[in-house]
Amino acid sequence: MPAARTRLSPLDAAFLALESEDAPMHVGWAALFAPPTEGPRPDFDAIRSHIEGRLGRAPRYRQKLAEVPWGLDDPIWVDDPKFDIALHVRRASGGDFGQLVDEVMSAPLDHDRALWELWIAEQLDDGQLGVVGKAHHCLVDGLAAVELMSLLLDVGRSPETDPPNSWSPAPGPSPLDLIGGAVSHQLGQALDLARVPLSWAREPTRLLSLPGRARRAALATAHTVVPPAPPSRLNGPMASARHLAVHARPLEDLKLIKQRFGTTVNDVLLSASAGALRGLLEHRHEPLQDVKAMVPVSIDDGAQARLDEQWGNRIAFLFLVLPCEETDPVWRLREIHVAMRQRKLGGEPEGSGAVLDALGYAPRTLRRAVSRMLASAQVSNLTISNIPGPQIPLYLMGCEVTHAYPAVPLTNGHGISIGMTTVGGQACFGVYAQAELADDAELIARGIDEAIEELLARCQEVPIAPRAARSRTRG
Repeated sequence: MPAARTRLSPLDAAFLALESEDAPMHVGWAALFAPPTEGPRPDFDAIRSHIEGRLGRAPRYRQKLAEVPWGLDDPIWVDDPKFDIALHVRRASGGDFGQLVDEVMSAPLDHDRALWELWIAEQLDDGQLGVVGKAHHCLVDGLAAVELMSLLLDVGRSPETDPPNSWSPAPGPSPLDLIGGAVSHQLGQALDLARVPLSWAREPTRLLSLPGRARRAALATAHTVVPPAPPSRLNGPMASARHLAVHARPLEDLKLIKQRFGTTVNDVLLSASAGALRGLLEHRHEPLQDVKAMVPVSIDDGAQARLDEQWGNRIAFLFLVLPCEETDPVWRLREIHVAMRQRKLGGEPEGSGAVLDALGYAPRTLRRAVSRMLASAQVSNLTISNIPGPQIPLYLMGCEVTHAYPAVPLTNGHGISIGMTTVGGQACFGVYAQAELADDAELIARGIDEAIEELLARCQEVPIAPRAARSRTRG
């Protein structure tokens, strides 16, 4: 059955507009699988056939974007009449997984077809099976990228059998259809605005003055732009080549720190990242300074199940100054916990979402300008994203997934991002960087591990802390 035609949301359209030749906006991941304990190792053809048989679960992955003539509105998703699984599930040559990851992540996706790819390495040098995947950020957020992997995996060693897939593409829209749809969409937005006072309709951003939203939106906006991001080695001119530095350690280590100090796993990630960035500055003999991070936060309230045609992004962004100047790892963690807790209790994620919702009523040119401003190096130095993953064993045709390292996109002017996802009992860190900062990425990956070790060592010195922690002022 063909998937419904859906227009990009304002946020997803922003992700599309942010892409450039040197800043491809795909979300990526690199997964490793242990060989099967019973039966033969699956070959590439069998894996591709397996994946093709599962695509009925995610109709969006057989669609591409159709641009509206003259840029009258944002693009819409339409069935790809030339969809060919061979263009999206590719065989990787060679057994060096790190090299494969860097090559795949350095190449942009082709916008003339469905915006995702999976590269399969049947046998790596260490005997494992590797899968490198990427999907455009306008198609999926980090969590939905994990969901895509879950579509390909099973909870048992024997794969489930889907019913025969009889998909055929729906006829594409004509230019006149696209124009008519754009006009209809714009009229619909105008009618939405007509339901609020006329003075608000003249100024879409005044929608934020609806009860309960103005204060949250104001706080989110204030923390977005103030303070500005300081100059940093993390920021500068872009180039297309990429590198992914990876590290993994037991998730229980992060949970122990969380429980001991009364924080969250995400706080531990942010604190470890701050410690690693401090270590990078020390290693490079550069002045110590705090760093400003953009932290994606899910605002999906679960009120309505995500249907196949609704795959996309429902996230907001918090902007947080990481206390890299702080020498004590425990106080770094507590300061971050207090700041994040205050932001969330103050409703800033929802306020940020309200700003994005209001921008949906603004002209397309204004939305693009605001998107570029929010994603600029003047607003944040890097993105740090925690992407929850499956906590149970999962298998690809009998091969158990052991690690899955995320690659968080780099927007223009940003040289490094940090992502973490969880697979089974492993916390997998991916430090994604421009190739010229590859050494820095490796230092940060090791630094995250060392910062977690420091916190683990301190866990023995203190009793379990209460839920709320008090911060101190740094000298």
